[in-house]
Amino acid sequence: MDLSPRPDLWSLDPDVLHLNHGSYGAVPRRTQELLARLRTETEANPMLWFRSVADRLTASRLELARFLGTDPAGFALVPNASAGVTAALGAIPIGPGSRIVLTDHTYGAVRYAAERFARAHQAEVVVVDVPLEADDDSVVAAVRAELDERTAALVVDQISSATAMVFPIRRLVEACDGIPVIVDGAHAPALLDNPAEDGADFWTGNFHKWPAAPRGTAGLVVAEKWREATLPLIVSWSEYDERLPERFDMQGTFDYTPWIAAPESLRVLADLDWPVRRPQLSSLIDEGAQVLAKALGTDLPDIVHPAATIRLVEIPFSAQRSSEAGESFKIRVSRELKAEITLTGFDERIFVRLSAHAYNSLRDYELLASRLPTLL
Repeated sequence: MDLSPRPDLWSLDPDVLHLNHGSYGAVPRRTQELLARLRTETEANPMLWFRSVADRLTASRLELARFLGTDPAGFALVPNASAGVTAALGAIPIGPGSRIVLTDHTYGAVRYAAERFARAHQAEVVVVDVPLEADDDSVVAAVRAELDERTAALVVDQISSATAMVFPIRRLVEACDGIPVIVDGAHAPALLDNPAEDGADFWTGNFHKWPAAPRGTAGLVVAEKWREATLPLIVSWSEYDERLPERFDMQGTFDYTPWIAAPESLRVLADLDWPVRRPQLSSLIDEGAQVLAKALGTDLPDIVHPAATIRLVEIPFSAQRSSEAGESFKIRVSRELKAEITLTGFDERIFVRLSAHAYNSLRDYELLASRLPTLL
């Protein structure tokens, strides 16, 4: 079954090429309308609203846990995957001289979190080099070589943000053999089925990316042995609640409407027939990446397990390779080409990272391919 693009379900500017769903997502109209109604309800009677929040959060949380296929007793809501990783690092024992092991694909903010905890506990961060074209055996061997009796935790991407690689989480958990594993699954919900089932001690992922939920909605899945020790980042009235999910629910005077509205986006995915559409989007992004690479005269990296709807296209970026130069280039692309893209770098190579959702069509990539070379 061939499913047509559905930009009508979003309120995105039709005069702009939206080619970077993976950074901030895009919220469907239906969910936006529900958010607006919930916020109106909040302001109509704040006292009544906050009395109702706990029950609404419970209903939403159960639906989100069901979507992930995980135990709701170990599933908590957090603002984003970085917050989930930070809470996980706070739960594990990190002794002086111990080691927090990462890979060189780790998201920058997650690496900063590991560095903060390492400084606080007189530990060190160890970064494992994993080639972009590495297969699963090579990934596991590289990580295993850095594990020893001093290892406090392995923090690893499920789908890496910079390189769109799918990591072999189950095999890495087995290789750790009891060493705590924290999985940054920021991009995994809706791209991988049951992403939190591979036996990690902690898994965290964003719902604002492919599930298209409101921003600020993410989940943290905690294995039973760690639930008592896992605390929210904000100390609030639920501090002594023995139940993990409820301990994270009430964070004071907080805007809970994104968490409550998030399941509406899951219903949008269901209406889009997501199990059929996702592989079609994967084929679309393959073709679109090839079109862009041909226009740029470059290649696609040979990633063994690429993410379902994310692809890298190498770009002959001649400017000084710095974050400032990259940001300046993206601003020019936005302003002059009416296109929203992102750049990523790995191993001295610069890529356009394309990521698609149901509002995209091949025409989007053909237009980018016709325009982008004019800025290089």
